[in-house]
Amino acid sequence: MQRDQWNTRTAFVLAAIGSAAGLGNAWRFPYVVFKNGGGAFLIPYFVALITAGIPLIVMEFSLGQKSQQGAPGSLAKIKDKFEFFGWWPVISAFVIVSYYSGVMGWAWNYVADAFTGAWIGANTQDYFYNSVLKISSGPSEIGGFSLSVLIGVVITWILIYYILREGTESVSKVIWFTVLGPIVLLIILIVRALTLPGALTGINYYLQPDFSVLTNFRVWIDAYSQVFFTLSLGMGIMIAYASYMPEDSDIVNNALITVFANSGISFMSGFAIFGTLGYMAQNQGVGIEEVATAGVGLAFVTYPNAINMLPGGPLVVGFFGIVFFLTLLTLGIDSAFSLVESNVAGFSDKFKWDKKKITLTIICLLFVAGLIFTTKSGLYWLDIVDHYINSYGLIIGGILETLAVGWFYDPEEIRNYFNPISEYKFGKWWNVMVKFVVPIVLIFLLIRNFIGDIAKPYGGYNLGPQWIAGWGMIIAVGVVSYLLSNISTVEDKTN
Repeated sequence: MQRDQWNTRTAFVLAAIGSAAGLGNAWRFPYVVFKNGGGAFLIPYFVALITAGIPLIVMEFSLGQKSQQGAPGSLAKIKDKFEFFGWWPVISAFVIVSYYSGVMGWAWNYVADAFTGAWIGANTQDYFYNSVLKISSGPSEIGGFSLSVLIGVVITWILIYYILREGTESVSKVIWFTVLGPIVLLIILIVRALTLPGALTGINYYLQPDFSVLTNFRVWIDAYSQVFFTLSLGMGIMIAYASYMPEDSDIVNNALITVFANSGISFMSGFAIFGTLGYMAQNQGVGIEEVATAGVGLAFVTYPNAINMLPGGPLVVGFFGIVFFLTLLTLGIDSAFSLVESNVAGFSDKFKWDKKKITLTIICLLFVAGLIFTTKSGLYWLDIVDHYINSYGLIIGGILETLAVGWFYDPEEIRNYFNPISEYKFGKWWNVMVKFVVPIVLIFLLIRNFIGDIAKPYGGYNLGPQWIAGWGMIIAVGVVSYLLSNISTVEDKTN
C-alpha cells in the first residue's frame, strides 16, 4: 500500500504550524507571559525553545521522515519493545481530542449566538455556564446533554472527517484557510484592540519586563512547560506528519519555521487579548491584574465581556464576537484533526487497513468517548481529564521518546541523518539536549506535578472522579498502549 505524501513542502509546514498553533496560543500563552515577568519571560522562553523545543521537534520530524512510519512504527524500528513507547503518545492524543471537540462545541455556540444577539450585551458568565453548558452542581450529577454543545461537537466531527477523508490530499487543500485564516482574523482583532482607549496600558502589562523573576525557578519551569505543550510534542503528531515527507526533505529548516511561526502566533494573540483587556480595565476603573485570567474563563467569559464593552453598538460587538470565535475555531480545528491523524497513522501502519475506513472508525469512537463532555457535568470531567493527561500523559510520552532515542538509539546517528539533508547543521549540542537536558526537565516536571497532586487533590474534586478521569485514565492509556503493542499482525509473523 503506497504511503500518502504531502503534495508540497509548504503543505507539510503549514500543517505542522496548524497543529502547534491551537487554542492554548490564544488563551494560555499571553497569560503565562503576563504572570511571569512580561518581556523578561522571553529570556527563559527562548532558552527553553533552543534547549528543548527545537531539539525535540527535530527529533520527531527525523523519526517520522526516516522511518516513514507513525509514532508506534518509528519507535518500534529502534527496538521492537519500544512500539509501546510510540502507542503511548498516540493514545494520549486520542484522549485529548475527545474533549478538545467539546471546547470547539462551545465556540460554535458563541458564533451562532453572535448572529442572534443572545450573548451580546448579556452577562457572559451567566450565558456560558447556564445557557451554553447548563452546568450541573458537580461531576457526579451528569444531568443529561447540553443539546447546543452536542450539536457543536457533531459539526466539529463532520468537518474533521471531511478534512481528513482523503489524507494529505484533502488536508493540503484546507490548511491554507485554517492556518492563514486565524492570522488574518488576529490582525483584525489587534488593529481593533490598539485603537481602543487603555490598550497601551494593557500591552504594557503584557510585556513590561520584570527581570527579578529570572531568579524564580518556577518561571523557568513554566517556560519549559509552555514550549513542550504548545508545539504538540509527545502526541505522535509531528512524527506522523513528517512520515508523509520524502526521506531527503530538509528537516531543520521545516522545524525552525514551525517553531517560530507558532511563537509568532502566540505573541500576536497577546496583543489582541491584552490590548482589549486594557480597554476593559479602564472602562471598569480597575487594574489589568483584576481582569486578566487564563484558560476557559478568558476565552468564554472575560474576553466576550470585553467585546461587549466595545463602542459601536450591537453590530460592531457582534462582528468582533464572530471574528474572535472564528479565530478560536480555525486555530482549534488544525490541532483537532492533527490529533486524529496521529491515531490514523498509527493504526493504518500497524494493521494496513483502508485509511478512509480507519479515519471514520476513529472519529466515531472519539465521538462516543467524548459524549461525557457534552453533558451538563462536561466541564468538570473535561477539567479533570485535561489536567491529568497534560500533567502526566504527555510528559511521560516525551520522556519515553527521549529515552528511546537518547539512550537506546545513538543520537549521533539521527544527527548524521538530518544534517546532510538540512540547510542548517546542528552540532553535538543537539545530542546533549536530547540525551540529558530534555528528559531531565520532563522528569522534574513529572515529579513536581505528582507531588503537587498528592499534597492537594486537583481542583478539590472528590476521589471518585479523580480516579475515574485522572489516575484511572492514565492507567488506561498505559494498558491500551501495551495491548496494541503486543498484537501480532500478519506482517509481524512473516518478518
